[in-house]
Amino acid sequence: MFLRNVKIRNYKNLSDVELVLSAKINCFVGQNGAGKTNFIDAIHFLSNTRSYFNHIDSHNVRRDEKFFYIEGVFQKKDSRNQVIATYSEDKGKQFKVDTKRRKKLSEHYGEFPVVMITPYDVNLILDGSELRRNFVDSIIAIYDKEYLQNIISYKKILVQRNALLKKFALEKFYQEEFIEIFDFKLQKLAPLIFQKRQEFLRNFTPIFQDYYIKISGIDEQIDLIYKSDLIDDSMQELLSQNRQKDIALTRTSAGIHKDDLIFQINGFSLKKAGSQGQQKTYLTALKFAQSDYIKRYAGIRPILLLDDIFDKLDASRVAKVVELVSDNHFGQIFITHTDIEKLNEILKPVTENFSVFEVNNGEIQKLDRYGER
Repeated sequence: MFLRNVKIRNYKNLSDVELVLSAKINCFVGQNGAGKTNFIDAIHFLSNTRSYFNHIDSHNVRRDEKFFYIEGVFQKKDSRNQVIATYSEDKGKQFKVDTKRRKKLSEHYGEFPVVMITPYDVNLILDGSELRRNFVDSIIAIYDKEYLQNIISYKKILVQRNALLKKFALEKFYQEEFIEIFDFKLQKLAPLIFQKRQEFLRNFTPIFQDYYIKISGIDEQIDLIYKSDLIDDSMQELLSQNRQKDIALTRTSAGIHKDDLIFQINGFSLKKAGSQGQQKTYLTALKFAQSDYIKRYAGIRPILLLDDIFDKLDASRVAKVVELVSDNHFGQIFITHTDIEKLNEILKPVTENFSVFEVNNGEIQKLDRYGER
């Protein structure tokens, strides 16, 4: 799969962009703040129904405008699909594929997959468990629509149960039969989600470890440790054991919504013991493995969006990354960089044709391969 062309109106600082794209590698060069990241984020929005960086759609509208419009034509083996994403103050967010409107955004998810790698991915290491759960869920949901619906349902029921717990506290009353309605629903969904996450990590971890070794050139011990309340107890037991605690806290304190991934390197926490280079390599390997996994299990090569990923990688690791992305194993690739000369040096080994675009204050212009207009 690849994106043939794209039109963007009023997305962040991009006022009016219309480009024909290379089926393999597209490079976007410009100073920080010029709009490079905004461009590839627009592609992410077109694929995943939301911005990678800001999930509040109104915040992604260009200043002093009231709407944004993103259109792309995706080419698959046997089909060509026009995808249009719009947001306006009066109509909200809408998606159309070949003029047919998506009734639910979940219908769109996974049909045109992309994998995004940015410096902000360090938050996967530094922030709380929700980001790491979402990373796992976002991959499984691409090829398993039942799992996606189970996740949506679980979160919805969890919100309702927590609202009921807050109501108990406010009104100073408690009726067990009310809470048991939600408990029963959570008990049915939790083991289904837990089992899918376990299965995913068994299959994903060796792919990830292989990419880490390929990029680093070092056979370090790296691990993804799955942490879940359901490893030792059933959801029914957890809800029963924590009932009084939940009432006191006015929230559900245990369950698969507390699952986490522990990132380790050489037996230690990556967050505490990993250097910047090791962390960057770890995250890049995670995302390359994500792309590979989607290809294997969903049967489609996702588009790879590489936003300023060469920073904090030494020359040998940069060379390994370029070697990997230029391989036919990956599909279409978008790369951003601040320096055309450094980018040309990095991409010297690439034998395939690639397109280069200059980004300046939200405007994008195609250059020749060596950065000339």
